[in-house]
Amino acid sequence: GYNYRLSNVCAGIGRGQLLVLDERVAQRRANFEFYQRELGNLAGVSFPMEIPDSFSNRWLTTVLIDPVKSGGVTRETVRLALEKFNIETRPLWKPMHQQPVFKDCPAYTNGVPDELFEKGLCLPSGSNMNEETRAFVVSKFRELF
Repeated sequence: GYNYRLSNVCAGIGRGQLLVLDERVAQRRANFEFYQRELGNLAGVSFPMEIPDSFSNRWLTTVLIDPVKSGGVTRETVRLALEKFNIETRPLWKPMHQQPVFKDCPAYTNGVPDELFEKGLCLPSGSNMNEETRAFVVSKFRELF
């Protein structure tokens, strides 16, 4: 069977992190709110909304970039441009049915995962980001539009 017990060290780290959990969530939500406020009005750029009666920790800020609505700017255009300024972003996770290990397996999909992967980008979202860092990311992102 599996042993799911934590070591004393891991348990101690976990307890310590719980003491700052509310602060970390507030920092991550601040990142999302900043990006949404500064980039949400760009043509073709959209952010995931919270489901009614829910509360997202916004641990990772993601954005969708629609190249038709953005005048040809794609997720990859943005990713490569930001990379030149040492701003690390990455595409959303590749859908399981696109993974090489599953290439011969049946897939039951409606196209949504493929579209999200094609258009989705994860923005820098660390709890240690400050206003200056977020503003730099936003300024380089906006230059593409």
